[in-house]
Amino acid sequence: MATVLKDDRFRQPGVSEAEWKVRVDLAAFYRLSAFYGWDDLIYTHISARVPGPDHHFLINPFGLMFDEITASSLVKVDLDGNVIGESDYGINYAGYVIHSAIHGAREDAHYIAHFHSADGMAVSAHAEGLLPLNQRALSLIPRLSYHDYEGVALNLDERERLVADLGDTKVMLLRNHGTLALGSTPGEAFSGIYHLEEACKAQVRSLAVGRDNVLIAPEAAQEEVRRQMSERKPVEGVRSHHDLVWEAALRKAQRHSPGFDN
Repeated sequence: MATVLKDDRFRQPGVSEAEWKVRVDLAAFYRLSAFYGWDDLIYTHISARVPGPDHHFLINPFGLMFDEITASSLVKVDLDGNVIGESDYGINYAGYVIHSAIHGAREDAHYIAHFHSADGMAVSAHAEGLLPLNQRALSLIPRLSYHDYEGVALNLDERERLVADLGDTKVMLLRNHGTLALGSTPGEAFSGIYHLEEACKAQVRSLAVGRDNVLIAPEAAQEEVRRQMSERKPVEGVRSHHDLVWEAALRKAQRHSPGFDN
C-alpha cells in the first residue's frame, strides 16, 4: 500500500502543495539519514529542487541536527546562494557550493545527498576506490564516478570540475571526503546513497582481514553484472523499486522519527 502524507497543517503561507510535498519528503530523508547513522553533527547536507521555474532548492538550516529537521524548517535558496523567504538559520556554504553545482547542471538532480560517514570517507581515501568485493559494489561500480579532493568546498570554481567528473552518473565518491548520490525522486536518491554507504561499509569490514585475503569477484561475474544493470529498464505501468523503497522508508520515518512533516 502506498504511503500518502496528507497532513499540511504546518504548511507556510505562500508554499504550494507541490513544494510542501517536497519539503516533507526531504525532511523524512534527513530523519532517515540520522536513523542510519549517516549524519555528521550539523554538517553534510541533503537538498531538493523546488517545483517551478525559479531553480530554487531546499537545504538544511545550518545549526540543526538531522533528527531535528522538519518540513517547515528547511531553507529555500536560489542558485546564487540567496535565502528565499524567512529563516532563523543560515546555510552551510560548502553545502551550497556542492549542491548548487549539481542542481544547476543536472535536470534530473531533484534530490542530492552528500555525507561524511566513517566508511564512506575510508573508501573515498582508498587508492583503489570501491572494489568488486560483493554484489552491491558490483552493481554500483559501472555507474560510479570520482572527484579528487581540492580542499573544503568553498571555492565556486570547483563546481565546474565537480560537475564534469560527475558526468551522467548518479553516485559518486568525493576523494578524501565522502559519498554523494542524486536522483529524480527521493526514492532514487535514497536508494543510491543507501547502497553506496552499505557497499563502503562492507568493503571496510572485508579489508579488515587484509587486502591479500579478500576475494575479488571473478571478471566474468563482474561483466555479467554490468550487462544485467545496463539491460534493466523501467517497465511501463509497473512502479519502480525506488518508489517502493521510498514508501517503505517513509513508513519507517513515521514510526521512528515522527514530526518531520511539521
